[in-house]
Amino acid sequence: MAALILLAAIGHRRVIGRDNQLPWHLPEDLKHFKALTTGQVVVMGRKTFESICDRLGRPLPHRHSVVLTRDHQWRPTWSGEAQGSEVSVIHRLEALASINAPSLYVIGGAEIYGLTLPQAAAMEITEVDLDVAGDAFFPEFDPDQWQMTAGPWQRSESAGHRYRFVRYSKTIQT
Repeated sequence: MAALILLAAIGHRRVIGRDNQLPWHLPEDLKHFKALTTGQVVVMGRKTFESICDRLGRPLPHRHSVVLTRDHQWRPTWSGEAQGSEVSVIHRLEALASINAPSLYVIGGAEIYGLTLPQAAAMEITEVDLDVAGDAFFPEFDPDQWQMTAGPWQRSESAGHRYRFVRYSKTIQT
């Protein structure tokens, strides 16, 4: 199976979202996200996919989006062009094993992160030094099972928030 890499921006108390949206605007994180995922396979839940399409009017360009949903009747819809996009729908986590790619980037939401964390080989986390209200949270994980490599804290020029990019590599297989 392809290596699972969880990709998330996380505020204080592991907040990742509010009302199915990011609770901050951090252009540097969006640029980082784009650099990591362009040309790659991204895995997400239905609500995350719909949120992206609502915001962009289409799926993420130049990526293969895999949408994991329990709803067997659900089909992806969007208006506009989907340049370089491919969308697949799966209904079981085990179906990820059939995707031919070296890595799968899991991009949310909270339930999908929770389902895939035990199998993840790495996590690419943007830590956002911001205390905001949220209704979606990144799952707790045992730091003893991961090796952390953190970049320096930086301040967003446009948003003013402090952030840093952190990579976690799995050290103990579960």
